[in-house]
Amino acid sequence: MQDALSALLTLPQQEKEARGLIDTPREIHQQPETWLGTLRRLSSLRDSLQAFLESFGIGPGSANQPAVILTGAGTSDYIGRALKDILRQQWNCEISAIPSTELLTNMDDIILAGKPYLMISFSRSGESSEGVAVVEQALNLYPTQIRHLIVTCNASSKMAKLPGVFTVKLDDAVNDRGLAMTSSFSNMVIAGQYLACIHAPDRYATLVESLASMGDSLLPNAANMATLLGKRGFTRACFLGTGALQAVAQESALKVLELNAGKVATLAESLLGLRHGPMSFLNKQTVVVAYLSGDDRRLQYELDLLEEIQSKDLCGEIVVVTPHASDRIEKLTQHALTLHAPSDFPDLFRPPLDVIVGQLLALFFSIENGITPDTPSDGAIGRVVSHVKIYSPNGRHNTK
Repeated sequence: MQDALSALLTLPQQEKEARGLIDTPREIHQQPETWLGTLRRLSSLRDSLQAFLESFGIGPGSANQPAVILTGAGTSDYIGRALKDILRQQWNCEISAIPSTELLTNMDDIILAGKPYLMISFSRSGESSEGVAVVEQALNLYPTQIRHLIVTCNASSKMAKLPGVFTVKLDDAVNDRGLAMTSSFSNMVIAGQYLACIHAPDRYATLVESLASMGDSLLPNAANMATLLGKRGFTRACFLGTGALQAVAQESALKVLELNAGKVATLAESLLGLRHGPMSFLNKQTVVVAYLSGDDRRLQYELDLLEEIQSKDLCGEIVVVTPHASDRIEKLTQHALTLHAPSDFPDLFRPPLDVIVGQLLALFFSIENGITPDTPSDGAIGRVVSHVKIYSPNGRHNTK
């Protein structure tokens, strides 16, 4: 029997066009295959990437490591948040995820005098006003203090062509044409994870192969669940995750908000953080989606929180995404998506996989709300934020 996502992909072209389903379903569906392509692309760049990183102190035994800033706006900011812990763990240096929207206005407050920095910028389009301006300002204000690595899905973009930067250009297939970033998000996360594991590429290749296999299995199951939940008419969605999976929660919340033109209110939190005020967001019109940890200690805290929500009858439905099934999870909900992950598969590598659930909920909620997923906005937002007026920092430089 055909799953709900495959059914969208096989609609007649004219119907896809009328319903705004040309790009978004295909871009969600293509992800596992494209992760393998991104792995191959990064592998072909390994020698030059490694040489660039080691020239600036990123490497085993380096005595003068830079601080690393991961930056981007919106979804591209969540890429940095999904990567900061794995990069900190693998590179053994200071890592911060700072939105380009904050760097643009507060760069002088953030950059410490005399300290070397590596700035890694993520951008689907490479044309975001703030993203381009941040790199240009950093090049002008800190020409020797900050080195730059750009990860983009648009090889012909302004950002990719800036002088004095090292650019990783992903395949044009993951330069998503729909308004909302889906495969561009997960593939830039894969690229960032490869950077983290650049000194152990074979081990990382095995992890990506596992991610792709789990993704192929997750897509139909998650799509069928998403279409059923979409028909329930939820007006609120709360996404929960711990560590790197909190970034997945944030990206999932944004996807539902974007693809539903604000008709579904969303919240993203850590599971333990929810109790400290945000739990007041929950009501019977809320679906709670929890990305559960594979770490036993973290999992106990997370399940305690979900059982509290269940016992207080605070929401309309609980959905969990879990690496492994358990009796305790089975008692919580009938809506459990089990990843069947290899034993001890690290949470830090799961963001490209788990985010599929949020993307599919966003897609099928959008369809049920009568919105065109490829173009859900009535003008409030666009595919590329390229119209922001840029002001010179303290009048010292003229940033175009």
